[in-house]
Formats: sequence, structure tokens, C-alpha cells
Amino acid sequence: MVLTLSKYATISVPVEVKARLEEAKGDREWGEFLLEMCNEGELTKRKKAFDELTRLLTKEDLEAMRKSSKEFRENFKLR
Repeated sequence: MVLTLSKYATISVPVEVKARLEEAKGDREWGEFLLEMCNEGELTKRKKAFDELTRLLTKEDLEAMRKSSKEFRENFKLR
């Protein structure tokens, strides 16, 4: 991923944190590396939420949601 950024900022972090981040970053640019970390974190949160929902909901609940969603999309009209 190539980023074209016109403005830069400095973020203060403890030395130990920066050392760990630099090791994980490798040869990548900081912007690319940090955006990738954010994306991975968001994906992990979404997967965890999805897994929790599938654990809590029954097959009947999921089917009712699917039908309701389909019906809504088929009948939705803008005025």
C-alpha cells in the first residue's frame, strides 16, 4: 500500500512501545503500518461481535432476521 500524505504529526509513546512497534513494522512506512494495525483491530472486533451474536442467537432467530431484512429491502422505496 502506498500512501500519499501531505501533513505529518508526531506521536509520543514510551520508548518500550516504540521499540516493539518498530520491530513489528519492519521495512514498512509508519503510516502504512499503523493503518494496517487499525484495520486488523477493527476486523478483529467485528469478528468477535459476529461470533458472540452467532453464539447467542438460535438458527430460528437468524432465519427470522434474514427474512425480515429481505422483506425490508424488497419493499423499501424512497419518496
